[in-house]
This record gives sequence, structure tokens and C-alpha cells, in this order.
Amino acid sequence: MTERFPADIQALLAQAEEIEIVTSEHDQGPRHVTIIWPVVDDQGHVLVRSVRGTRGRWFREAVANPSVAILVDGREIPATALVATDEERVAAASRGYRSKYPPGPSVDAMLRDRVLGTTLELVPR
Repeated sequence: MTERFPADIQALLAQAEEIEIVTSEHDQGPRHVTIIWPVVDDQGHVLVRSVRGTRGRWFREAVANPSVAILVDGREIPATALVATDEERVAAASRGYRSKYPPGPSVDAMLRDRVLGTTLELVPR
């Protein structure tokens, strides 16, 4: 069982249309900030996915160095990015994107088979 963010952080992320994720290839490397879409499933798991699949720099950096940060509502929240290997967690992210965001090409892009493997769970650090 993975640790989850406190309820207030979960609520903040569930309401946010967009957040920024701060990644770096290694601890001493330059920080990169990327806008992403967060979803929070019904069990409180914070899930994100790369619309560019494995080509997305932020995704590659988060896998190489899972110490990331979330920027939301003027706050910087330390987190660890974990690859979601559980099919149910990946499916929960897809359900979250379908229910949170309006139908259209942007959501369709987040649901393509080739990006499902880039689903990450963000947990407190």
C-alpha cells in the first residue's frame, strides 16, 4: 500500500485543472517545470500521465529521478513519482481523465494505448 497525500492536498489536486510538475534528470541537474493534468481516484491516489508518452521529458526525468515537486495554488509540494504498474491504477487514471475533463481531442490523447504506460502515482516525499 502506498502512502497518500493528506485530504486537503488530495482535494486541491482533484480541483486543479492543471498543475506544474518539477523534474530533474538527477539531483544536481537543472529543474524543468511542465504543466500536466492531475486526477485523484476514489481511493485518494494522485495520478498523472504524459500526453507525449515516453517521449515527454518530464516523464523520462521523473522515472530517472523520482524526487519531483508539484506546484499548485502557490505551493511547492515535494513528491515521489512511482510508475503505476497495477492495471487497476492505470484504469483509474483513465476514468479520472474521462470524468474530470470535457470530452474532446485533448482527453482522447490522454487515453491512447501508447500513453497508458506513462501513468505515474505521486506520493508524499
